Amino acid sequence: MRKFVGGCVSALLLGTAPVSAACDVEAGSVRILSNDFAALGTVIDGARECDDGGVTVTANLTTEHKSLQVPALTVDPARYTVAMVANNSLVPLLNEGLVRPLDDLVARYGHQLEDRQLVRIGGEIVAIAFMVNAQHLYLRQDLLDDAGIAAPTSYEGILAAARTLRSEGISATPLAAAHAAGWDLAAEFVNMHLGMGGDFFEQGGAAPTLANETGRKTLEMMRSLTEFMAPGYLTVGADELKNQYVSGNVAMMNEWGSMVEGIVGETTPDPRIAEATTLAAAPTVGGGDIPAAALWWDGFVIADNISDEDARASFQVMMHAIRPEVAQRNPQAAAWLISGFEAPETARAVLGTAEAGARPYPMTPYMGLMHDALGAELVDFMQGSESAEQALADVEAAYSAAARAAGYLD
Repeated sequence: MRKFVGGCVSALLLGTAPVSAACDVEAGSVRILSNDFAALGTVIDGARECDDGGVTVTANLTTEHKSLQVPALTVDPARYTVAMVANNSLVPLLNEGLVRPLDDLVARYGHQLEDRQLVRIGGEIVAIAFMVNAQHLYLRQDLLDDAGIAAPTSYEGILAAARTLRSEGISATPLAAAHAAGWDLAAEFVNMHLGMGGDFFEQGGAAPTLANETGRKTLEMMRSLTEFMAPGYLTVGADELKNQYVSGNVAMMNEWGSMVEGIVGETTPDPRIAEATTLAAAPTVGGGDIPAAALWWDGFVIADNISDEDARASFQVMMHAIRPEVAQRNPQAAAWLISGFEAPETARAVLGTAEAGARPYPMTPYMGLMHDALGAELVDFMQGSESAEQALADVEAAYSAAARAAGYLD
């Protein structure tokens, strides 16, 4: 198994002219493990078009993909030949040496790809990105207009707008966020902390650096927003957040761009709310000038523990699945990085968040441990039973214990 160290990720920019790809694969077994949301389903539907007898294509779309991927790719041969990944789910596979370098396959079959899609670690291509994702603002413009409020662009402005909406009786619970204890709550902290200009680790190492003024301000803003949310906000994940909004119970939220089709697209349950919704880049916070949102990309890797034939077939099938026609035929499904994509209005808020300088979700081998610690240790603070200082100390202690056990800290 090969381990990758160091390196950087290519920039995520706007596309250029499309180049067609054909589904012309002679033989092989293609087995895909993927997260389960609509945009990835669109890609996998394209991959399944290559299942013609000589090539078999199967897929497992599951929200449990991150817990499955390492054990599934560790066995030899790997259970899956392709793993759909994002910033955070790529790192565990790299750490265990389960990812095949793609330079040769890109040179032979990847002529449609642009440099911005090539994720490089240590000088080698390890993943192919095909869409960018981030949380951004969904605003009920009709309710803001009723209150005479301009669309806010900062979290401070969101709080001011929420006070007005409530005081004028327009909305009792104008705000919502994905604050479910665990992964979602941690992601909200990451978003806000990045926007505050905060870091998670000391420069060049794994030592935590959250218990400071920036960390305290991050937590205080997060709890200030909950004053204008419905009770039970610590049970609201991204899917429930979408449901609250399309039910008409929320005026403003920061939600995933990948959820846009179910909120303002053809599949929305309430076209009136869709019509009244304005999409905007994620807000700034604390006087900063970058969005308080982590920038993510989604893409795929090819497993290392598989035959060369299955690796070739898998890469060719994925080239068909992310060919330019996919983006052209499904412009509402995602903010595609695919060549030739002309972004519709529904994708511009994600791209606007990226172009405004949103920082990427950290791709360090120990960020997963930090994320786990945040999700577990911030609950008491969010419930009002613990100070920000104590919560941050608890996060650092929990993270440090896990990092020492994993060999990242002495």
